[in-house]
Amino acid sequence: MLDKNAKIFVAGHRGLVGSAIWKNLQDKGYTHLIGRTHQELDLLDAVAVHRFFDEEQPEYVFLAAAFVGGIMANSIYRADFIYKNLQIQQNVIGESFRHQVKKLLFLGSTCIYPRDAEQPMKEDVLLTSPLEYTNEPYAIAKIAGLKMCESFNLQYGTNYIAVMPTNLYGPNDNFDLERSHVLPAMIRKIHLAHCLQQGDWSAVATDLNRRPVEGVDGNSTREEILDVLGKYGIGTDEVRLWGTGTPLREFLWSEEMADACVFVMEHVDFKDTFKPGDKEIRNCHINIGTGKEISIRQLAELIVDTVGYRGRLAFDSSKPDGTMRKLTDPSKLHALGWHHKIEIEEGVQRMYQWYLS
Repeated sequence: MLDKNAKIFVAGHRGLVGSAIWKNLQDKGYTHLIGRTHQELDLLDAVAVHRFFDEEQPEYVFLAAAFVGGIMANSIYRADFIYKNLQIQQNVIGESFRHQVKKLLFLGSTCIYPRDAEQPMKEDVLLTSPLEYTNEPYAIAKIAGLKMCESFNLQYGTNYIAVMPTNLYGPNDNFDLERSHVLPAMIRKIHLAHCLQQGDWSAVATDLNRRPVEGVDGNSTREEILDVLGKYGIGTDEVRLWGTGTPLREFLWSEEMADACVFVMEHVDFKDTFKPGDKEIRNCHINIGTGKEISIRQLAELIVDTVGYRGRLAFDSSKPDGTMRKLTDPSKLHALGWHHKIEIEEGVQRMYQWYLS
């Protein structure tokens, strides 16, 4: 177990993942948490990271900081995705080693797995065939990070663990219609379509004032509002979503992912992540997921029910579907003693309540 007064650095403590880990640690009574905003500490700056470790001397590190984005961003900013993520990992893991950090948890993503990996994906399908082209630079950076942890452990006896969470959703998620992930985007679209159908313009204005779309906010004319929402498939009597609705996705509530991360930090050591007697020690990372999936169409229908929307739900099959299946096998994590509790029905309910408040 960790000492409740131990100095714990959460890198990326403002993001979806990092903020959930920070809150979980606080709730469990950890008193000495260290966080820095991007303005206070640029993790791309090796000199600044070195100075930070010299001054703070953290004993434990959660590396939840990363340069992330959806399918569009991954296609456009390929150099940024590989360069920035490698640099962040290099600096934080390197300084953790130099300052003899007792334990480090590195957060990756399930996009490290091959595009055509056998489903559900076990840890050992890593590097068995080609990656999905769109997010290859990001995936390669994350693979380098987990291999760095593994290699330091094997050469120097350090205790660095890498975890690979599935698709996350939860409080502090991004609801930007251009850049958000599928679940928050659908919640917002269906909520707005519901408001339009009810003729509840004050609710529409409130929503757009909080999160303007392409410069259009609650003070814009109704014509301008209908125009910009129409671009995203949101109308007065129907909502149109991308793709066919057939792809299957796995979703994990972000606070549960944080709980799994803290559990791993408290109870799992590097030696627990592979079989004793293995000639080649590899694939020591741990999947964090539910092992359950839902189709995009079923998810949309669940959100429609939760919101109480009465209009039409349509799918635009001229738009891409992305990968058809991406399911993790979390049996390694189960064997180590952690299981998820929040199913998607309850999660969507909580997410919508959070969004409304």
